[in-house]
Formats: sequence, structure tokens, C-alpha cells
Amino acid sequence: MNIQIDSRKVKKGDLFVALKTLNHDGHDYVMDAIKNGASKVIVERGNYPIETEVVPDTREYLASYLKEHYYEKIKHLKLIGMTGTNGKTTTCFCIWQALNLLGHSCAYIGTIGFYKKEFVKELPNTTPELLDIYEMLLECEDMEYVVMEVSSHALSMKRVEYLPFEIGIFSNLTEDHLDYHKNMEDYAKAKQQLFYQVNYAVVNLDDPYASYFLFDQNKNITYGFQKGDYRISSYRLSNVGSKFTVESHNEKTSYDTKLLGKHNLMNLVCVLIVLDILKLNKEVISEIRAPRGRMETFSYHGNLIVLDYAHTPDAEKKVIETVKEFSKGKIYIVIGCGGDRDPYKRPIMAKIATDYCDYAIFTNDNPRTEDPKKIFYDMTASLKNRNYQIIENREKAIETGIQKCQKNDILLILGKGHENYQLIGNVKTHFDDKEMILKYTRS
Repeated sequence: MNIQIDSRKVKKGDLFVALKTLNHDGHDYVMDAIKNGASKVIVERGNYPIETEVVPDTREYLASYLKEHYYEKIKHLKLIGMTGTNGKTTTCFCIWQALNLLGHSCAYIGTIGFYKKEFVKELPNTTPELLDIYEMLLECEDMEYVVMEVSSHALSMKRVEYLPFEIGIFSNLTEDHLDYHKNMEDYAKAKQQLFYQVNYAVVNLDDPYASYFLFDQNKNITYGFQKGDYRISSYRLSNVGSKFTVESHNEKTSYDTKLLGKHNLMNLVCVLIVLDILKLNKEVISEIRAPRGRMETFSYHGNLIVLDYAHTPDAEKKVIETVKEFSKGKIYIVIGCGGDRDPYKRPIMAKIATDYCDYAIFTNDNPRTEDPKKIFYDMTASLKNRNYQIIENREKAIETGIQKCQKNDILLILGKGHENYQLIGNVKTHFDDKEMILKYTRS
């Protein structure tokens, strides 16, 4: 490609487009792009010493340029996109697994990276910038499918503009990102944008925002517990997996899965619907495994440790509800809230932890440039329960949680899941919850 949005990647003769992102304005880096050899710049304002085109919206320019120059090479790909607050990673990863297990080439783009066959690349965002998406799609020219997590930020910032999705999936809408979106209505309307670009719309009918995603022009398929085109009519959960029955098209079919939790049954129904749309074998469900850091379990002296990415109130509560289904002892939780992010969910998450668990340990979870003490204050200031302690050091918090467990207890370590880093200030250091679990359960 001879077009760039990162001035550091510009080579002689490249076209540079100045984009505004969440944290940066590309106009601040135009001169760097020129120094690196840009032959032309696309901007919304300013005068520069090389050929300059001023446009009303550089994002719209980029989307139109990419469609005009590269869409023909990727238009054969069947794109499957999923949006919603929770469930995107697990569902998309399971769809990716299922299609590949069935012998169909499929790539995955999302929170845990870019997966193409054996190749795995980490990504900076759940949904990368449109230029990066095009580069990945061009790498998938020889494939059939690409399944992609589509965030509300991405939809608001036109990161998937003009990409036609064969299937769009909506999971749920719960409180998150209200530091970016004005309110839940604005959040819903951002996610709604995906469904103007789909053929099939797969929508969770149990969610109160379902109607936002059901458009007359789409082929709508609904799902849920007890209602929808696909209904989970019965289920049985355990600490090693689940059994569940789905009713659809006047038929009942039962499935076994290694995935834990009631919420994962909803994720798997989405997989079943996709397989039905594509007319593929659904028996593959029993072979699917959860992605790393999503309800990942470890046994230790008769106790169960569960590692999960849950970092919203709804996701946190669902994880706790899952383990309560089979808990025989106490439930402990290690959890924190991110810095420089939605502060409104902090007291909610702390209350859930202390209301539904026997004991909570609040700790750092990427405080970034915010004072951790301010984050802990936001979490605990309004708490009436006192069954908690604050341990700022996350490793010490995990060690303490493990030490507290007696026989048949459950320890939940939530918030970071697959992440292998900690962001304190502007410094990113290696830190992996799973490594900590193994360190203190093998010693």
C-alpha cells in the first residue's frame, strides 16, 4: 500500500492521511510524514510545503480511497462482524474455531489479535483502524471468511466504513465506555451502525436494546432464553462444562460443551446460528474451546481458580453467577478498574464484588496515568459492605487470594484475562495473571 495514517511508517512517495483518533490528531504529525518522504498529504486544515488536499473529513476520504483501490481484491471474503458490550471475543473466537475445524479457511480480528492459520499477531485495539483492517483483509485474499469484533469506538470513528458484512451479530448492551459515549442511547446508536452494513442480522432478543438492531431490510434471526428464533429451552452447568438444548425450526437439539457458564451458552447459540446460515455441520460445537483468559480454569488443592477478562459490571456479575451454580465453598474475587476510563462503573463493580462474593480484593488493573488511590476511592467510597481489602500490587493481590482459599473454595481473578501487561503511568511492563496463578499454585 502507498497510503499511510502513521507518520512513522511513511516511505518516499507515500500518501499521508491525517486522522483524528481517541488520543492523537494526525495533523500534529504531518511535518514528520513529509520529512519521511510523503509526496502528498490529505488534511482537514493547514498549509504544507508539498502537495496538499484539504477535505471535510479525512476518515471519509480514507474509506472512499480504500474502497476504490482495494475493495475488488477482498470482495469475495464473507465478513462476519459482532458488536455488543460482552461476549464478542469468545463468540468470534468460537466461530473462527468452528469454521476452521470444518475445513473452511477463516481469519479472526479482535481483542486477542489477528489470527490467520498458524499466524498470530497482537493488535492495539479490539477493532483496528480501517487501513490496518484492509491490510489484514488483503493478507486473507486466499481465504473464505473473516470474523471480526466490531467495537462502538470503531463504528463511531468509521473504522469499518463501506465493509459489507454477510452476517452481523449483536450480543448485549450494558454499561461501559460512558466516558466516550454521552449515555446508553448514544452507545446503542453507535453499535447500531453495523446493522446498516449486513445481510443477516443475529440479535439477542433478551436484551432490552434488541429493537435497535432489527431493521426491515435485513434477514433478522433472533435468539435468547425461552424466546427468539433460537431458544435455549434447558441447560445444566458444571465446573467442567455444560449441557444445553436449543429449540429452532420446530426441532430440539442438545449439545455438550467444555465452555463454562450460562452466558457462554448464548455465545454458542450465535455460533450455531452462523453455522446454520452457512449450511455447515453444527456437531462441531462439542470440539470448541474458549480463548485464553476467558473462563479459563485451574485446580489447586481442591479449589477452583477462574481467570476471565470480565471488566464491566454485567460481565463480572455473569462470571459470579456462573460459579455460584456449582460452588460448594466460599467465593473470593480479585478485581480492579482501569484508569483513564469510564469512572461510572467503578462503584457498581465494587458493589457487585462485595454483594455476591464472600470476600473481595481490589487491585490495580492498568491504572495508566490516573492515581490508583483515586480509582480505589471511586470503587469503595459508597460501599456499605466491609468484606474487602485493597492490595495495590496485583501480584500480591493474586497471591493473597490464592492463600485465602480452603477446600472447595473458588477464586475469581477478573479484568485482564489474556492481557500480558500492566500499564502504570505511561509505562507498559510485562504482567500476566496466568503466569502469576501458575507461580503461586506450583510453589
